[in-house]
Amino acid sequence: MAKIIKADGMNKCIGCYSCMLSCSCINYKHHSLEKSAIKIKTSGGLSGKFTSTVCVACKDERACLESCPSKALEKRSGGGVILNEEVCIGCKKCVSACIVGAISFDEESKKPIICKHCGICTKFCPHACLRMEEVDDDL
Repeated sequence: MAKIIKADGMNKCIGCYSCMLSCSCINYKHHSLEKSAIKIKTSGGLSGKFTSTVCVACKDERACLESCPSKALEKRSGGGVILNEEVCIGCKKCVSACIVGAISFDEESKKPIICKHCGICTKFCPHACLRMEEVDDDL
């Protein structure tokens, strides 16, 4: 059964960025927060809470997939997409098409950074702010 990331425990987040660092290290072999597919940021102020931006695993209409002129994005079982980097032309159309702003662009590799719902971020979150949820396969 497919799984997707859920960030429904963000009220417990202390902004340690362990999720972002683990994503960046494991998936992009880099120690930069900029290369993480999940983004954590403060809502502002000294007492502001932390919020997350992560792929919501669209199922019916996947705007990023539909905007891709090179067909580098394929449907992922359970929602979201899988990027085929060999086919991607780096046009950034998927970045602007994402309805939640969860896709960023790596200027170094000239490829989008897209969550593949691997769950590594959930494993490194010390406060269980993130979790994996089983969903129906839709392919």
